[in-house]
Amino acid sequence: MKSVHRNLITVVIVLTVGLPFLQLLMWSFSDRWFYPGLLPQRWGLRAWEYISGTAGVQIVQAVFQSVAVAAVTAMISVVIGVPAGRALGLYEFRGKDLISVILTLPIIVPPLCIAMGLHLWFIRLGLAESFTGVVLVHLTFCLPYTVFVMWGVFSNYNPDFEDQARSLGASNLRAVWRVMMPMTLSGMVVAVLFSFLLSWSQYLATLIIGGGKISTLPIILFSLMASGDRPVAAAVSLVFVLPAFLALLFSARYLGKRSMAGVW
Repeated sequence: MKSVHRNLITVVIVLTVGLPFLQLLMWSFSDRWFYPGLLPQRWGLRAWEYISGTAGVQIVQAVFQSVAVAAVTAMISVVIGVPAGRALGLYEFRGKDLISVILTLPIIVPPLCIAMGLHLWFIRLGLAESFTGVVLVHLTFCLPYTVFVMWGVFSNYNPDFEDQARSLGASNLRAVWRVMMPMTLSGMVVAVLFSFLLSWSQYLATLIIGGGKISTLPIILFSLMASGDRPVAAAVSLVFVLPAFLALLFSARYLGKRSMAGVW
């Protein structure tokens, strides 16, 4: 009975998650699909021929640009977020509550307000319409999530293990590398994944700070959606989802291996 109930829940979850992608897949292979038809009246490859031919170079460039921005943002975010999360998770100090409020602000304030507020400063600093400027504005959204994730990780972390390693002759760097890193690696993977996905999906901040010169995949996707060409927009949407899905799949498999290794 339990297995039947578990299988039913699995089927419901798969259908709930998969139905929107099935709709996108059908749109991407349709040439004509009008209401009230449940299926396209005519199938075709026009959308895929378009993105692999006419717009192929632009889309490939946008994919690489999006991956580069998201990867750099995620790496910088975790480099800053790990020591910040360690300090917040392990120690009590004056101003800790204020830091928590400041970190929460980019999460609760609309991204448009943040991007518009930073735009003038970025123009004065020469960071507008640049790769660096886009990464920095993405960090304002990604870094708080990374810090909060690592804060939770280090709240359950026992630094006494590092002291034991030092008592056996390990240096501070070796204690961090051989003790802290393996024990918090799963949390770091989650933090990197969050930062990557948040950066990958940013549209308004990229549009405002990038000024159209930093062309990421969300920029192209929104322009195609505005054009009303649903088959092409659906095909690009599937391309847009794929790298994020692969990153999630890789992280899930890696975390699964880590947890199994811990059990054994």
